[in-house]
Amino acid sequence: MNLDEIRGFCFPRGIPYKIVAKYASGKIKATKDTDRKPIVLARVRRYLTTGEVGQASCIPAGIVREEKPPARLGPGDRLYYRWYAKEHEGVMRLLRDLTAGRFQDGAVARVVAMAFWTRGQAPTFEEFARSWMKAKTEQHRLLTPEYAYLTDVKHRRADDNWKALRTAKAKSALKTLARIAPSPAAAARRLSR
Repeated sequence: MNLDEIRGFCFPRGIPYKIVAKYASGKIKATKDTDRKPIVLARVRRYLTTGEVGQASCIPAGIVREEKPPARLGPGDRLYYRWYAKEHEGVMRLLRDLTAGRFQDGAVARVVAMAFWTRGQAPTFEEFARSWMKAKTEQHRLLTPEYAYLTDVKHRRADDNWKALRTAKAKSALKTLARIAPSPAAAARRLSR
């Protein structure tokens, strides 16, 4: 299943997949960021075994910054949530400097940053650069098949009809999930008959 299909299962059941941020005012708001597929699937498995939806990943107020980062940053400065963005040229330049020009914006960088932030940490730029370098060498472990296509290629199951095969598998999985864990609205309709 792709993330949209998984989210379609999660939404009516209240299983969180959006990352939330807590602000200094105490307000908690959903961000535009979403958890990675393995995290959401772990929540789905938990829901199926316990009926509990679990908590959304939350970025604590102490590391959320609404203002732009300062123009001059150093290796010991912290990388706060909302400061990692391509448009913050000083951030990107510093990360390239700390990685001898190897740093690239992309999935690995975002996964590494979000891992820090959802653990409640704002790493120093130096810590982030080191973690990114390590993760980049192990990205095959970090970026798992959504990736389903890559898995099917590896096992020689991907051909011209791969998309139809994937769609059929997802449809079957969703049908099974709907049967064993009906959405609250569907369950209520059945009880009212």
